[in-house]
Amino acid sequence: MLTFIEAIESLEEGETPSILLANGFSQAWDSGIFNYANLLDAANFDSRDAVLRALFANLDTYDFETVMQQLVAAEAVITAYGTNPSLITQIRNDQVILKEALITAISNTHPELPGNVTDAQYIAVRQFLSQFKEIFTLNYDLLLYWARNKNDFPPVHWRTDDGFRAHRRWKGYETDQEVYFLHGGLHIYDTKTDIKKHAYTEDGETIIEQVRENLENGRFPLFVSEPSHEKKKTKIEHNPYLSFCYRALINMNGVLFIYGHSIDENDKHIFDQIKLSRISKVFVSIYGDENNAANTRTKANALAFMQTPTTSVEFYQAESTPVWA
Repeated sequence: MLTFIEAIESLEEGETPSILLANGFSQAWDSGIFNYANLLDAANFDSRDAVLRALFANLDTYDFETVMQQLVAAEAVITAYGTNPSLITQIRNDQVILKEALITAISNTHPELPGNVTDAQYIAVRQFLSQFKEIFTLNYDLLLYWARNKNDFPPVHWRTDDGFRAHRRWKGYETDQEVYFLHGGLHIYDTKTDIKKHAYTEDGETIIEQVRENLENGRFPLFVSEPSHEKKKTKIEHNPYLSFCYRALINMNGVLFIYGHSIDENDKHIFDQIKLSRISKVFVSIYGDENNAANTRTKANALAFMQTPTTSVEFYQAESTPVWA
């Protein structure tokens, strides 16, 4: 496989690529925090704890989305047979509990302060991200948010608009938005009348503290954590900020790098948009042995989901990518 540098050097002169970040971006900073096993340990399912943890164990997974998919499937089967309405209600309630437990666990395990990231790491990640003209992310955590706003590190004059300035492009204004939170984030929330994001307050309250306060008052971060790409797309289309970011994928052109994504079908709505864009080449990162079962599936999915007569797909080594180094 190519290294990241080799992939960059293969671009035509003057070509500036876009990038799509997934969970591997966060795991590259700390794999002990940003993984489902750690989130499951931190999750609180209240009175449904024994049942829901048994589901994870029986399915041999730490993946919240896998369990959610099974709950949705169970609801569909029992509904089709027209029996046991109380069980159907319980399964639906468990879906809500599962989703809320995931959101709460993320906020409770997330690093508290931007200072948890070292100066050297900020410099590295800002230099890495500044190579791209557009940044699309599927991550919920604050690492990208922090990296973009640490303007005392090089490149000092690197500016990125995430759509939340006074004049919001997704509300019909012209801005230079370059950063798109495709699945929401910890810092984004819906007030029912507007989509807003948390920022540092004058009294020094951190974003994580604000998120916890919102959770205590029943206000959840804007997350897309539905179990299938169809349901994710439906939620996205019903939110003005998310739907604007989603549509922006179609406007891409040139070269796209994908970093830290296993190219699973539950995000096929994203790859469908890429396929409809004017992207001519997609570079997909592969972590570890490219011939193991997981990576063989990743490569097959990438070719099936995104390769067209006008769009080629190539692969590069994730470990060679200087994200936080």
